[in-house]
Amino acid sequence: MEPKVFLLTFFSIYLSTLSFIQANHNVNDVINFSVDLIHRDSPKSPLYNPLATQYDRMNKAIQRSISGINRFKPSCFSQSLNQVQSIVTPDQGEYLMNISVGTPPVEFLGIIDSGSNIIWTQCEPCEYCFNQTIPIFNPDESSTYKDLSCSSNPCDSLDGTSCLGGKCMYHSRYADGSGTRGNLATETLTMQSSSSSKGSVKLPKIVFGCGHRNNGSFNGIGSGLVGFGGGPGSFVTQLSSKIDSKFSHCLVPWNLNTSSSKMHFGQEAIVSGEGSVSTPMVDMPKKSFYYLTLETISIGDKKLAYKDLVSRPRADYEKGNIIIDSGTTMTILTSEFYEELVPAVRNAIDLESVEVPELGNMLCYQVAELDDLKAPLITFQFTGADVVLKPLNTFVQLNDNLFCLAMVPDDTINTEHVAIFGNVAQMNFLVGYDLEARTVSFKPTDCTKH
Repeated sequence: MEPKVFLLTFFSIYLSTLSFIQANHNVNDVINFSVDLIHRDSPKSPLYNPLATQYDRMNKAIQRSISGINRFKPSCFSQSLNQVQSIVTPDQGEYLMNISVGTPPVEFLGIIDSGSNIIWTQCEPCEYCFNQTIPIFNPDESSTYKDLSCSSNPCDSLDGTSCLGGKCMYHSRYADGSGTRGNLATETLTMQSSSSSKGSVKLPKIVFGCGHRNNGSFNGIGSGLVGFGGGPGSFVTQLSSKIDSKFSHCLVPWNLNTSSSKMHFGQEAIVSGEGSVSTPMVDMPKKSFYYLTLETISIGDKKLAYKDLVSRPRADYEKGNIIIDSGTTMTILTSEFYEELVPAVRNAIDLESVEVPELGNMLCYQVAELDDLKAPLITFQFTGADVVLKPLNTFVQLNDNLFCLAMVPDDTINTEHVAIFGNVAQMNFLVGYDLEARTVSFKPTDCTKH
């Protein structure tokens, strides 16, 4: 059988303690494993362009960060807001992961994104499908494929389902106008653990959509989507009891392509020990994302109170004012606060900044290397957790002598509040999510050695 590949998209990782498939929460059921992550611009990535310069790659990443904000805003299709919250664009993602589907298992490489709450891939017979470079998945070739009935718990739990001939059908629309519909089914997924003693980890009876009518903004490499959001159909929600509601990641700095970033599940995902700090997650109506509360940002000794200047009809609007997202490159702040932040950073650096018209109002400097910038430490003070960012977390290198602040304003904000703690800020931190305790933890770590 020829290998089949489909991409998973992952902009921020959000898990839920709600189990989509009924399972006994027993310590003997918990699985602990780790997997490698590959940055989309790494030579190991199929999206890698060897002709692109560092400036090209970073400039595109900046544009993805800014344009990707739209996926955090409500879809114009109000009836499907609870189904999927992200734009279906695999190129928007930043980190990739190997995974296999079916029995016998066939490998695919996926971009990881947690803005969606359903797993789906294109399936034969295909009534209407977008073009892809690999064969369309044929469920008849897998011994573990099983359609779900209309009376099944997943069919009852997932939004956008209907019944046809006794079989459960799903339908999802996305913010960019893309969509998918087909049979809701179960299948076995297999992951290769990077832990030396684990080998492969089989995940049976994962609920997914076998899409027979699909349209989307795909680049030909992908053939579907795996949601890591907080809804009842997402990949990690289904595994919640099996991974003890814990996962973590350690993102290697972009310029170090010799090492893979890591993602851990279960007890291997616990973040503790000297230097670790934790902040509570804030539960919000939109379940697909992790919301934290940012209180202040300190530039050296200067402390700025973070102002949530976009009103929301909530008494506690200051809480949950920022999303932590591993799929957004830059840290994005409200434009009002950004206007206060930039002068404070500029005053702390004893160099003249330079203007780069194609980058808008980004704060940039021309220096030979990052150390020459003598940039201050910038501390993001979340509730109960001070996360101290080094210059590698706050400035990005665009070419041999151009370094720019890895924080940008969201000038597109109207009524929807969007601030994002991006993946540059998370590099060389072990970032852990405990969904039972409802906390996110940070620990400074050399991710090349983790």
